[in-house]
Amino acid sequence: MRVSASAAVPSHDCLLCPRLFAFREVQRAAHSEWFNAPVPSFGDDAAELLIVGLAPGLRGANRTGRPFTGDYAGGLLYQTLRKFGFSEGLYDARTDDGVVLRRARITNAVRCVPPQNKPEPGEIATCRRFLAAEITGLPKLRAILALGTIAHQAVLEALGLRRGHFPFAHGGLYRLSDSTLLADSYHCSRLNTNTGRLTVAMFESVFISLAPWLDQEAPRRSPITAAGGMGGPT
Repeated sequence: MRVSASAAVPSHDCLLCPRLFAFREVQRAAHSEWFNAPVPSFGDDAAELLIVGLAPGLRGANRTGRPFTGDYAGGLLYQTLRKFGFSEGLYDARTDDGVVLRRARITNAVRCVPPQNKPEPGEIATCRRFLAAEITGLPKLRAILALGTIAHQAVLEALGLRRGHFPFAHGGLYRLSDSTLLADSYHCSRLNTNTGRLTVAMFESVFISLAPWLDQEAPRRSPITAAGGMGGPT
């Protein structure tokens, strides 16, 4: 049974992860004007491309309430989405900047900001239900782009797939079913770009590699099974 993508949302005062709830409460006390809640997904409810990050940044999405909005990673991501025709409007690091996503949607493996940007394994597992519902709720989904190893693993676990069948690799492409592709990229964080681990060209190359898949006629969406998907890179 398909669930609306907009329904795959934890409550504003979610208590499922005590450590994350406590950290949010600290931030609420210090910054009452910030969003300080589980950050909902953003974008097209009929998206063909779902981008999965790790978790909200403290002064980024946790502050603004929109994924990848307010920090460096968001600047690179939204710039790239616009270049490849997935967004309209100019990103200005604010929720009222008028950016609209077309055929794309952004979410996180963990919806709440974690201390030191490091969610614990149990928190990732607890939030898995929301990621699974997000994926299930997108009727036209063709591709999932995982930003970083943890997001990659979270997607596989949300779909009941074995990590060993799909090792993370920047630029990797995996057929999860006849109709769904998993793509990998290093996270577009300031750290990764400052160290040269990820360049703008490397990031854009992932979108270039996805284009032929997304531009072809969409087959009827087929189920992704726990047996290991199609089992290998394209």
